[in-house]
Amino acid sequence: MARSQSNSGAVEVDGVTYDWQLEREPHLSDDEGWKGMTIALRQRDAKREALIEFPAPKRLLRGLPRGRLQLDDPTITRGIRSALAAGWDPMSRGRPMIFMVDADGN
Repeated sequence: MARSQSNSGAVEVDGVTYDWQLEREPHLSDDEGWKGMTIALRQRDAKREALIEFPAPKRLLRGLPRGRLQLDDPTITRGIRSALAAGWDPMSRGRPMIFMVDADGN
């Protein structure tokens, strides 16, 4: 089920449920220019959170107005799989791990 108008939700990946929440929408940083959106991920009943950062949309880099962010289950699922492949262990303890992904969540 698509969640294009929601800022949080849950998806199931390989039989495990992950909760996600939009942490930050794309914004203009004084130091780094345009920064993309960030989504927080947490496996249910786990301790360690992951943050996935998407690149800034090209329309913002071109000076076009902001549009509504499109978050859907397939994009979130790809982001979870990318974080897991990059070494995120949701059951470990510690600070949230940050992962950069492309616009598709890979």
